Amino acid sequence: MTYAEVNGVSLWYEEHGDGEPLVLLHGGFWTIELFGGFLTALAERRRVIAVELQGHGHTADVDRPLRYETMGDDIAALIRHLGLGRTDVLGYSLGAGTALRTTIQHPDAVRRLIVVSTPVRRTGWFPEVLAGMAQIGPESAEVMRASPLYAGYERVAPRVEDWPVLATKMGDLLRRDYDWSAEAARITAPTMLVYADADSIPPSHMAEFYALLGGGLRDADWDGSKRGLNRLAILPGHTHYDITTAPALPDLIEEFLSTSS
Repeated sequence: MTYAEVNGVSLWYEEHGDGEPLVLLHGGFWTIELFGGFLTALAERRRVIAVELQGHGHTADVDRPLRYETMGDDIAALIRHLGLGRTDVLGYSLGAGTALRTTIQHPDAVRRLIVVSTPVRRTGWFPEVLAGMAQIGPESAEVMRASPLYAGYERVAPRVEDWPVLATKMGDLLRRDYDWSAEAARITAPTMLVYADADSIPPSHMAEFYALLGGGLRDADWDGSKRGLNRLAILPGHTHYDITTAPALPDLIEEFLSTSS
């Protein structure tokens, strides 16, 4: 458990387990602690390098906006700092957007990519989710003080008084439009998309994203010989907010990361 000085940010990361490295990125307002048993399960078979992004958890904020692009640069710099070479990256929600930008901007840093519960363009979120994102800011920070998200932040943040700053920057980030479709279509790293069947993203967008990666465009033939390298998993009985508790998720991830081709 320590800091890495990258791109002007003191980036907190923790290492759990042994084996091939896997960089793990959390959701918005999260700390590493909130991964709970999911991190434990991953660390049974991998050297998991769990990171707290700018302004989150132990990682203090710096004088720059929160942007997927700069956080993606931070993760690539951390991979180089640790001498990992091309490594596997898994992100959930905010972390998934960051992992996606890391792969787009630094293809030499990512061996395999796992995107959990995020769209490839902003309008891929359900309208009611976008409406909720529009309300995030300093006022919502006060309401969120009663939540487990704030409790986790309060335990570890170097400057607890920055909680409203984090909410303000998160709101600004979440209201910014983006469409990474063209860039995602050029990703060469094998990629797995993972969603809940009651996610904050409609199944039509999940299929659209998968098709951009070349998935689901043709029959795989009787022997699977025409199946691509990329994967789409939709986990039943879960939502955007509890998908990392899905019992099947660690095994799906390990199977994908262990595929030889």
